[in-house]
Amino acid sequence: MRLQNPPKNLNRPIRVGILANPASGRDIRRVISKASVFPTAEKCNMIQRLLGALTVCGVDEAWMMPDKGGIASVIKRFGQTPEGKRQLPVYFTDTDIMETPEDTRLSVRAMVAAGIRAIIVLGGDGTHRLVAEECGDIPMATLSTGTNNSFPEMREATLSGLAAGLVATERLNRDDVTRGEKRLLVEVNGETRGMALVDACISADMFVAAKAVWQVEQLRELYVTFASSEAIGLSSIASLVHPVGRDEDHGLGMQMDPEANQKVIAPVAPGLFAQLGIERWDELHLGSTWTPTIDRGVIALDGEREIEFRAVDKVRLSLDRLGPRVIDVSKALGAAAKHGIMIQSC
Repeated sequence: MRLQNPPKNLNRPIRVGILANPASGRDIRRVISKASVFPTAEKCNMIQRLLGALTVCGVDEAWMMPDKGGIASVIKRFGQTPEGKRQLPVYFTDTDIMETPEDTRLSVRAMVAAGIRAIIVLGGDGTHRLVAEECGDIPMATLSTGTNNSFPEMREATLSGLAAGLVATERLNRDDVTRGEKRLLVEVNGETRGMALVDACISADMFVAAKAVWQVEQLRELYVTFASSEAIGLSSIASLVHPVGRDEDHGLGMQMDPEANQKVIAPVAPGLFAQLGIERWDELHLGSTWTPTIDRGVIALDGEREIEFRAVDKVRLSLDRLGPRVIDVSKALGAAAKHGIMIQSC
């Protein structure tokens, strides 16, 4: 079953990327807080539902990342079943499997080179950040399967696949149904070292064991692009002090001190609460820049320790709205209904 009458002058084949992180939703924060993990089997089921939706939209090919976590092998077997054969073919990028974040980077680069017109991401904040660093202005559909899920949406995969397929086949104007996200850029000695889609925090603890931040006693500064009142993770600290919407043209910066008189109790991971002293907070406007107040520490991007700096380093953070273009699924499906895209003549 496919929609008829695709837009004219559309170059074929129409390709959509699916980036599923096999390790998402399984890090130390879920272990120590006794939160549920996100099983590989459900990720595979979600991908199969995505493929069905993309097929209906008239997408020709899906491209995925190879892995050793069991997702790729299941999807390959699914492609040999009668149901799988009725859907679009799935290709895997010819990239090395190192079981590190570099797998995601390399695979997204390969998908972009192959000419994908949209990418669907299954993961948490960290996975979406890695994809955003590589996918440029290719529209992204987000699906939450991680530990900290402030950036991606909790949504049925079928609907996300439908929205992505309608954008990829140009049945919908992408500018009408996507939004440009805010981001935090981190520069060290004049070189861009990374970005955060949700939060960047600075810890005074130079010891890096697990990359995930779950012990917050050493946090000294927190910067967020947005802070939803329903957030889990470090951005929840900001959301309980001064919520910031995704569409607002500012973020929030906070300074923390264990000895501060004002305390906030926040859910820093599923099932895990922490009490932090808040020294002060300020709105951060688009285009503004700032430097850390401590001279050495570690910067965590979207909850994962990434960048060490010392007194000799010149560190600068800034806020802009040059992040990824994210498909607004509700807006996309509303536009599809308004224009009768899913209605077919018999």
